[in-house]
Amino acid sequence: VAYALPEAQFLQSLKLADGSTVRDAIEASGVLSRFPSIELNNNPVGIFSTRVTLDQVLSSGDRVEIYRALTITPVEARRLRA
Repeated sequence: VAYALPEAQFLQSLKLADGSTVRDAIEASGVLSRFPSIELNNNPVGIFSTRVTLDQVLSSGDRVEIYRALTITPVEARRLRA
């Protein structure tokens, strides 16, 4: 399970039972207690940069990612760099 902030990152490897879901992995990882600002039902999640639902069944070796909302749009970022 991976989650990153500008000032910190969280990476946790897990062994889960067959049939475990993205939600199961996130809850088992401890990330929710370390970062209470994560709203599991509102933050998008993915596996290897592909968005999935919390009910997605995991395969061996999957990297579950919790995404944050953008703080600035890509258009604004390009404008500020110009």
